[in-house]
Amino acid sequence: MNWEKDGTALPADGPVALINGGSRGIGYAVAKSLLKRGARVCLTARTPDTLEEAGRRLGCPGRVITVAGRSDDPGHRSAAVTATLQSFGRIDYLVNNAGTNPGVGPLMDVDLGAVTKIFQVNLVSVLGWVQEVWNRWMCRHGGVVLNTASASALRNSVRTGAYNASKYAMVQLTRQLSHELAPGVRVNAIAPSVVRTDFAKIIFDGREEEVTREFPMGRLGTPQDVASLAVFLLGSESSWITGQTIVLDGGITAKAI
Repeated sequence: MNWEKDGTALPADGPVALINGGSRGIGYAVAKSLLKRGARVCLTARTPDTLEEAGRRLGCPGRVITVAGRSDDPGHRSAAVTATLQSFGRIDYLVNNAGTNPGVGPLMDVDLGAVTKIFQVNLVSVLGWVQEVWNRWMCRHGGVVLNTASASALRNSVRTGAYNASKYAMVQLTRQLSHELAPGVRVNAIAPSVVRTDFAKIIFDGREEEVTREFPMGRLGTPQDVASLAVFLLGSESSWITGQTIVLDGGITAKAI
């Protein structure tokens, strides 16, 4: 669905971002920050109703479209790229924010089907999105790819081991892609720790005060914390940065133990 008023022409300028996992949390905050700076945005997410509501809340007539579907569905990825190119004529930024974690618990107990799903969405689909955008636009015109990794990739956990492993693999995928796609396309990742999102509630719900005490900065992260860094890494101010994973964690991975 295209969020524009009847008779309003789409803007002819401003960079274009395709953001998967964009209906809430970090993806939504990145979209909102980019729109404030004049960008145009295609949001994707699994649930049509939630995605449509996100488009309405963002406003910005003529500068936001939504395409519902699963990131691990190649047909959805192709449809989202097609819709973006048809609506805006270009794709300057690809933000890979979609993620899942159905396999909670120690690795010796976790269902292997859940592990497969985690890696399919959190890693394989990321490569699929990059291939689709690269082949259809960025290989000829350049651009920026930004992946959402996790600070949990740098730590052990008894509850999120499979998820952590998928995000650690994303760090290396980011490095590899940055080498293969240079110099026309920059590829970086952001690795946030616990951020106030529905996705992260498994970590802090019912024990927020206890979890917060672990952070030297004395608070959990917010989606806007991540969005502010994302906007920098997508923009021209970071034009000599590629292949990097920037940890955004309130100091917890540097904490003395």
